[in-house]
Amino acid sequence: MGDPPRRPRSLFLAGLAAAYLAAFASLYVQIPGLYGKDGILPARKVLRLSGKGLWEQFRDMPTVLWLGPRLGLDTEQGMELLCVLGALGSLGALLFEALRDSLLFALLWLLYLSLYQVGQVFLYFQWDSLLLEAGFLAVLVAPLRLLRGGSAAWRPHDGVTFWLVRWLLFRLMFASGVVKLTSRCPTWWGLTALTYHYETQCIPTPGAWFAHQLPVWFQKFSVVATYIIEIAVPVLFFAPARRLRLFAFYCQVLLQLLIILTGNYNFFNALTIILAFSLLDEEHMGRWLGRTRRRHSNAWPPSLHSLLSALLELSAYGLLLYGSIRCFGLEINWEKRLLDSKVAFTYHEFTTWLRTVTLPLVGLGFLSLSWEILVAMYRCACVRGCFWKLWAALQWAVFATATLGMFAISLVPFTYIDYESNGKLWPGIHQMFNAVERFQVVNSYGLFRRMTGVGGRPEVVLEGSYDRQSWTEIEFMYKPGNVSRAPPVVIPHQPRLDWQMWFAALGPHTSSPWFTSFVHRLLQGQRDVIRLVQVEESLYPFSARPPLFIRARLYKYWFTSSAEGSPGPAQWWRRQHVQEFFPPVSLGDPALESLLSQHGLKDKPPLSRPADAILPWLLRSLRQLSQPCSGPILLWSLYLVAATACVLRALRRRPRGGSPPARHKGPRRGEPADRGGGEKNGQVRRKEEERGEGRARGGTDGQARGGTDGHNDGRARGGTDGHSDGPRGSKKKK
Repeated sequence: MGDPPRRPRSLFLAGLAAAYLAAFASLYVQIPGLYGKDGILPARKVLRLSGKGLWEQFRDMPTVLWLGPRLGLDTEQGMELLCVLGALGSLGALLFEALRDSLLFALLWLLYLSLYQVGQVFLYFQWDSLLLEAGFLAVLVAPLRLLRGGSAAWRPHDGVTFWLVRWLLFRLMFASGVVKLTSRCPTWWGLTALTYHYETQCIPTPGAWFAHQLPVWFQKFSVVATYIIEIAVPVLFFAPARRLRLFAFYCQVLLQLLIILTGNYNFFNALTIILAFSLLDEEHMGRWLGRTRRRHSNAWPPSLHSLLSALLELSAYGLLLYGSIRCFGLEINWEKRLLDSKVAFTYHEFTTWLRTVTLPLVGLGFLSLSWEILVAMYRCACVRGCFWKLWAALQWAVFATATLGMFAISLVPFTYIDYESNGKLWPGIHQMFNAVERFQVVNSYGLFRRMTGVGGRPEVVLEGSYDRQSWTEIEFMYKPGNVSRAPPVVIPHQPRLDWQMWFAALGPHTSSPWFTSFVHRLLQGQRDVIRLVQVEESLYPFSARPPLFIRARLYKYWFTSSAEGSPGPAQWWRRQHVQEFFPPVSLGDPALESLLSQHGLKDKPPLSRPADAILPWLLRSLRQLSQPCSGPILLWSLYLVAATACVLRALRRRPRGGSPPARHKGPRRGEPADRGGGEKNGQVRRKEEERGEGRARGGTDGQARGGTDGHNDGRARGGTDGHSDGPRGSKKKK
């Protein structure tokens, strides 16, 4: 048993706070245009007062927005208030380690769940569900210290709850790899998916254009590497050898960084990396920070444990290499100087293999969880004091039961990859899942199931006119339009209208009822909706007067090749008109009115609210201040504030002279003793008598032991995740 992963847990909680900040702040700037009373899909139509009691309303739709009328707020203002509270709470947790508490993460989860319930199609993305599930796990993982005023000391059962983060990462990655093959998409089976992906994804980056120029053989090999990282490597998450888990960690980080460089997927890829922190251990993070203990690893002869670990690692790497060559026919073509690859198995063979391994993988996860539970029980037994030992055992029993319950419930969405295995689950597990499904505590995942845009990227282009003769294109801030404009970089912001425009182009406009409302709002000249298209009014062609007519046309877009040249400005795209997507309409047009009535989008007068209430006035004032800012600018401004605060804190805490002598004290009551393998106070004591130097009691030794013996503990944790604990960080353990 190694040291408990305190630093990985702290890093996970800080990263999750950063992801929450991106989610809340990004949504805040879009609420008026998406959900306002004159927005595309007014949120007031979702929350309709039916005469039921408050508890019955919450049971039908779990959202605290039901309390809005009691505060004098309509639904739009209630959503703004939740976003503001969520952004402030997540920013506080990002800045101060003391605020990374179970209660605060429970509040953040409840706020985002409340927004998710009324978000409709603009919030129904897999990363929103992933954030809610990860946020709920943080409630179990984070320490509870705001009420009791305690420290962030590692509790014996924390390893059990932290394991759930690893299990979530496994379900996400394994399912994302499997669905690519179970979908029977010819591009995934032909290993040509990435030759289309870079130009057909929702909002590519400039890096996507360069990646698209890579040779086909490299694109096919990249698909093979994706399969290996998403299907084979996740099994190593539960490997007993730590270096195998670290290998799996860096594989996942590499994949996510490459996706970040080539696509704007908001906070999703960063959140996946945050989940991967559960694969790290205390020793490895200590090496990152230069605070690791010296280990005598060159002893000879090596121990039996070292030999078995090395043998296991070599076997795992060998199996990965052999399986990759065997399953994908990897072969070097020396004549053409390239690497050939092809899928060397059939769909029937893959589904048979999947049916064979699904339940054994569940068993592997259960064995890994059982080991964590046993280790936690051993640490409870090592706690000093009969009362504290009993208290630790009681907490262990409660959290181990909760973890087993979460694991059991998660088996239902996980086994969706093989419905035969799903049918073999105990019926009681299905009942438990049905009871909690609406709270988004566990979800099913599967990204990029099928590759769209094989014959060209479909793109909807809106045009407006005053006379129905000359038409002017309406350019969006983020999605492709002008062929000469470079793809933007907008992460971690998610422009949700631009994303839905991408989905709308995949089918007829009747499959996206919100599109009719969007056209209607543009004809009305609603400023909040126009800001979703262009924040700067000067870039919107109809800023002076709304167009009298609007139509939408469907185009096919392709990236230009590096060999193409043009006499004018360099072009990133080339396009071709396909057909009409939405017919020309104007206000009062019978066809438009019919579509609005058919989709239930006809305007109704909203309920009036008192205008002199203090809370609505504050929300309106804050909205006026934030209106000139686009989503990316607002988000990176907040992150810059957080980074500046952390740098200033680190400089302020830097000692100008020698620090006081380091004082070593025994472990506190209720913490595991040194012999128990738990958290140790004063793990590595330097023998000052042997040094014979006065500096051993000076500032140098105090800093060297900062992350080891509890002295200067604030700086030790500050180096871990970039955020120290303020005045509490330097408090000596008692």
